[in-house]
Amino acid sequence: MNDIRLDNDLVNPRRYRRQALLITAIAIVLVYALWNIREVRGLLYPLNLFVTYIHEASHSAATLISGGEVVGFEVFPDGSGVAYRLGGAGWLVKPAGYLGAALFGSVLFFMMNRFPRYVNQMAILIGVGMVAFSVLFARTDGSFLTLAMFIGIISGLGLMGLGAKAPRWATMLLLNVLAVSTALNAVMDVWWLTQNTGASLGAIQNDATSFANEYMPLVPIGTGTTIVAFTWALIAILMLSAAFYYGVWKSFKSEVDASYDTFVKR
Repeated sequence: MNDIRLDNDLVNPRRYRRQALLITAIAIVLVYALWNIREVRGLLYPLNLFVTYIHEASHSAATLISGGEVVGFEVFPDGSGVAYRLGGAGWLVKPAGYLGAALFGSVLFFMMNRFPRYVNQMAILIGVGMVAFSVLFARTDGSFLTLAMFIGIISGLGLMGLGAKAPRWATMLLLNVLAVSTALNAVMDVWWLTQNTGASLGAIQNDATSFANEYMPLVPIGTGTTIVAFTWALIAILMLSAAFYYGVWKSFKSEVDASYDTFVKR
């Protein structure tokens, strides 16, 4: 008789989902520590650069979606960035940095926790996408030596290597940290946006101020920036909350209810 080996994850998906929930909780604690504990803030620098890359790439993606041309985008050593475009819908492109990052992080968070068996494949897919997007758009002068290009290619290759070689728990932990950090980019930057309503990069205004100036001309500049910044932060929180509910809580609650029903029947 043939010996048939069954994959443990297929036989006992509850066990794997509980592992995913634990890893998600650890990732959230890590993100909180990185942003709030001074002694470990040095580790935040590469994460900041990654989040800025996603932010500027989101501006560029929105430009393409709305029919514009992407000239390129840059990431600077201080963690700031800028995207250059020709055309495109400003009402979509301007919020896309923060809201696009929030969407990227929330969707990634949902996919990992809803389909945890495929986290390594997700890492490889994201890595390939980052390398391709960087080669196509992460430059403004035809040069391939920009920091944005370096971040995109190194991060992409790193994610591809992680997905190919690392255990799933390690891949899930890193992707969860990246997902939560990018999803909450607008929330973490609320104070900076409201306190820096002027130029943030030469004559380039921050996204919230630029949006308020163009689409809320009758509202005083400081008030408009505050309204926009807090609105974007609220949308980002709602996105991540929805991802948490449908990706984590709903499945976990179903398991708890099923276990309770089984216990009662006994």
